[in-house]
Amino acid sequence: MNEVGVDGVKHLPDRDFSQVIAQALSDDKKCQGFDKTHEPAQHVMVGFNHRVVLPLADKVIAAAQSGALSRIFFIGGCDGSQTERSYFTELAEATPENSIILTSGCAKNRFIRSPKLNGAMLGDSGIPRVLDMGQCNDSYSAVVVALELAKALGCTVNDLPLSLAISHLEQKAAAVLCTLLFLGVKNIRLGPSLPAYITPNVLAILQKEYNIMGLGANAKDDLALMMEGK
Repeated sequence: MNEVGVDGVKHLPDRDFSQVIAQALSDDKKCQGFDKTHEPAQHVMVGFNHRVVLPLADKVIAAAQSGALSRIFFIGGCDGSQTERSYFTELAEATPENSIILTSGCAKNRFIRSPKLNGAMLGDSGIPRVLDMGQCNDSYSAVVVALELAKALGCTVNDLPLSLAISHLEQKAAAVLCTLLFLGVKNIRLGPSLPAYITPNVLAILQKEYNIMGLGANAKDDLALMMEGK
């Protein structure tokens, strides 16, 4: 459509998609999609935008105050193919049954279909343990939820029983991290390796001001620290 052009591919001027729509609606067998789907079909509940989660705030607060909710985790971000990224699967599966996981970005696919988590609920609260908020661009929803919970409880985001483990890869992840830093969010675990733009000098400042840290060698050891608010 715009600046990028590929030889042999039709260009659509003036945002006119009429040719694409007509092709999709045609009886041309070339547009019938995949010949088959995965069997048996697997479905995962998604779409937990902040507009869906915030009406549950009273339940979340009540669960936290009663001890039914021990901690909220944000585990997500931009994924890659390194073996070390299995850390996020191990961390999510090790979280206690009385915790909630907020997630967004393709890193959620590390654990969202885990038999240990798929369909899991927070006690009898009616709240799913894994709340998939969408893609990296939807990290805004997780930020809104954290800010509104902090406001409701009369505290800061850093006072919430909240731990963040962010899978970092490519540009959007940098934007998400900068947003969290702007909001003053501390104790972020970032990995599996620190991005190249975090030079030793930058890292020293981020560690001092925000206590940013890399992932530990063992997800369960990190989880124990997170449960202590570290």
